Parts: sequence; structure tokens; C-alpha cells
Amino acid sequence: ILISDLISSFTKLLFRRRLFIFMEKWNHTSTDFILLGLFPQNQTGLLLLFLIVLIFFLASVGNMAMIHLIRVDPRLHTPMYFLLSQLSLMDLMYMSTTVPKMGFNFLSSQKRISFLGCGVQCFFFLTMGGSEALLLAFMAYDPYVAICHPLHYPIHMSNRMCVKMSIGSWTLASINSLAHTVHILHIPYCRPRAIDHFFCDVPAMLSLACMDNWVHEYMGFVTTNLFLLLPFLGITTSYGRVLFAVYHMHSKEGRKKAFTTCSAHLTVMIFYYAPFILAFFYTILTPMLNPIIYSLRNKEVLGAMTRVLGIFSSLKE
Repeated sequence: ILISDLISSFTKLLFRRRLFIFMEKWNHTSTDFILLGLFPQNQTGLLLLFLIVLIFFLASVGNMAMIHLIRVDPRLHTPMYFLLSQLSLMDLMYMSTTVPKMGFNFLSSQKRISFLGCGVQCFFFLTMGGSEALLLAFMAYDPYVAICHPLHYPIHMSNRMCVKMSIGSWTLASINSLAHTVHILHIPYCRPRAIDHFFCDVPAMLSLACMDNWVHEYMGFVTTNLFLLLPFLGITTSYGRVLFAVYHMHSKEGRKKAFTTCSAHLTVMIFYYAPFILAFFYTILTPMLNPIIYSLRNKEVLGAMTRVLGIFSSLKE
């Protein structure tokens, strides 16, 4: 029995040594990153995760419902609602880039994400953020033309022009995102590769780099001006002109309708720009609020919901 116990103890010791050597080798050869996450691994964290998943579900349903309404209701086949459907699609992809992986890592207690997976997450996250900023600027152009230059509206806001706006938003944001992603995938990283975030955020990743980040600082300056400052200036200029024109309207009904339409978009813009430093807010809560704001503050969307729900009720009967 003593000899058997010695053999068993020696086997366990040998196994542990081999496991330790393997882990040391993994630490020096693995290219995976570790996502430290957003919540602690306890009941409080589980409750917070449940709330996040609930918000993610509501946001997904709201944005998919908005896309469906705009697609099936002919009265919503206008330039503004086409751009709004693109905004809902971007929000839907925005959340799907980060939330599912965050939930999986929490529930499985595995915080790893592959090197390539981290790059893919960065690419789609930056693409959705940049394209949404540009699209909000294009959406501000719609009420400007409609109110300040109504006779030229069919020319400046045709279906073809809206498609160009949408493609332009996606394309420019994708090119910018690709440049950032290629850069972060080709820089050396120090160990441990622990990202202090719940997703692969570029600034958090660059804090782990074993080199000077002056190249990315310059890229970040250009990106900030192109995708944040310029759209913001375009939005404020457009709505400054719109509010000035609305203020001088003689019709109360026209003034009320203009304010209602503009207030919905301005609210979404505030939610996008004001809390930009809070990643949790603009990646999860904003996509949930966008369809609510545009639907509850818009009689045409509410009318479309009533008509579509009425069609579904008649089909069931």
C-alpha cells in the first residue's frame, strides 16, 4: 500500500509539473487576449448580466421591428425612414459585436478571446460607430432640405441619393476601421495580455503595446475629426438653420410637426455624443432607445405599427 501511495503521489506530482510547464509555455506562445469583463463573478454580477441581456433583447426586438415596419409599410418608403432603417441595422450589429461575447465569457468563466477574434470585434465595433456618426449627419440634412429648401427636396433627397448616403457611411467607416484594425494586429504586445474592458476596445488594447503609440495617436486625431467633429458640426449647422426657419413659420401646425420631427433626431444625437466616453451606454443603451424615440415621437411610425398589427390580426382570424 505504501509503494502504491508513493507511485500515486509521484504520478500526481509529475502531472502537475507537466501542467505547470504547459501553462508557462502557453503564457509565452499564446496570442490570445484576456477580457477582464464588466461585472464581478458573483450573484451581483449575474444580476447585472441578466439586466444587460434583457436590454439587449429589447433593443434587438425594437430595432428589428423598426426595420420590418419601414420595409412593409409603403407610407414609410421615404428618404428619412430609409436612413432610419439603416440606423436600426447599425445599432443591431453594434450590440451583437460585444454583448454576446461578454455574456458567454461571464457564464463560462472563460475570459479569453483569440487574437483574430479580437481584431474582428474591433473592426465591426469601429465600423458601426463610425458609420452611425456619418449617418446621423446625413439624417440631419433631410429636415434641413425639407424645411429650408422644400422645392428642391425631390432632387437633393431622392432614393438614389439616400442609397449613396448609406453606402458612403458604410464604406468610409469600413476603410477607417480596417486601418485601425490592421495597425493593432501588427504591433507587439507585452504580457499579460489582459484587456481592462468587456470587449476589444482599441485604446484599452494599445495600453498593452510594447512600443510608442504615436502612429495611432495621429490616426485617432484624424478619425476624431472625420467621424465625430465634422458630423457634429454638420448636424448643429443643419439644425441651427432648421430651428431658425421653424421659428419664423406662421403656421402653428407646421411648426409643431417640424419640432416633433427634429426633436426625435436631436434626442438620438444627444444620446450618441454626450456620453461618448461611457462605452457601456453607447454600445448597449443607445441602440435600445433609438427605436423607442423614433417610434413614440412619430405619428407616422405609430400609424404604421397600428396598420401592420391590424394586418397580422386579420391573418390570424
